[in-house]
Amino acid sequence: MDKSFSETYFNFEKINAETMQKAFFDTLYMTLISMAFVLVFGLLLGLLLYTTRRKEETYAKILYAVISLVSNIFRSIPFMILMVLIIPFTKMIVGTMLGATAAIPALVLSAAPFYARLVEIAFREVDAGVLEAAEAMGANYGQVILKVLIPESIPALISGLTVTSVSMIGYTAMAGAIGAGGLGGLAWQEGYQLGNLTVTLVATLIILIIVFIVQGLGDFFAKRTDKR
Repeated sequence: MDKSFSETYFNFEKINAETMQKAFFDTLYMTLISMAFVLVFGLLLGLLLYTTRRKEETYAKILYAVISLVSNIFRSIPFMILMVLIIPFTKMIVGTMLGATAAIPALVLSAAPFYARLVEIAFREVDAGVLEAAEAMGANYGQVILKVLIPESIPALISGLTVTSVSMIGYTAMAGAIGAGGLGGLAWQEGYQLGNLTVTLVATLIILIIVFIVQGLGDFFAKRTDKR
């Protein structure tokens, strides 16, 4: 006999609190560790894209074209395909292809180029007159970057990081379907495959709550740092 709607989605007796808690922390772990790497690599890559784009030398144009091409390739590959594609690389640096840690290389490779583009756009939006004024006052390249370019871009950088973080949470859910664990893995394996849709519903709601919190914090800090 078919189950009723309430029995299908609201049978909370089938929820294992300990399993759900572990999946929650696995998702947070994947998101936070991956975003730490994405922040560093994305900033550096975005800065390199911005710098080489401004230069007129031939080597700079070639370097920009190469970095831009590689960035576009990794941004364009669907995440699940990328995760499968780099399994040998993941096993080499992590030692396994299963678990939350094994998902981190694919998460970083997928999200860092995306954030790098947002960083480049944020830097390009800085008023050129401000940069020229700093250079006219004798500031060297490092001082212009650290004391003018990045501070002026902070709101846009935070907004870009927020967008990337929300995407990252979605990536962790997809990673869970192929062995990374987390809320996505729980929703797929115990929820869908075993027909326990209450687990899928609860896992989805928790993911939504995480997304809303991340988006809210990102909007708050972006607004607080905006000088306009």
